[in-house]
Amino acid sequence: MEEIKHEFCIVGSTRNKDMILEICELFDKLSITYYCFYKNEQNWGYGSKDQTLEERHRELESLDLRGEVALKLFHKDLEGEKSSRNLLLVLPAGKSAHIEAGIAYGLGKTCYAIGTYEGTDTLYNIFGTIFNNITELKTFLKHYKQNLPK
Repeated sequence: MEEIKHEFCIVGSTRNKDMILEICELFDKLSITYYCFYKNEQNWGYGSKDQTLEERHRELESLDLRGEVALKLFHKDLEGEKSSRNLLLVLPAGKSAHIEAGIAYGLGKTCYAIGTYEGTDTLYNIFGTIFNNITELKTFLKHYKQNLPK
């Protein structure tokens, strides 16, 4: 079992970057530790800061699945997930983020989501809470932080 280094692993789609970074900023303000794939964006091994989100996403999808870059990203994200106590899925999200949520649930992590889902999916019951917006998440995190060991 991996050592717990982070309270949360924040996952979502590259197409939802602005919302994910806004959530990371909230965690930073509240001094709650987290792993987020966007925090090591310059070390991904592909793309450039000059690309649009859509260009970056298309380049990611075109990588060789078993190539060095894809495997490096896979292992880094899996390590971040395993070393986190909880998972927060930012909706809308793609297949990879949903797979990460399933992995976290299977590892016994507490799973949360934020955002709107398209329709009822019974497997969304893996999420203890689905927050409608950042205000609800912020209220929860303030209470969560109060209960962390000092």
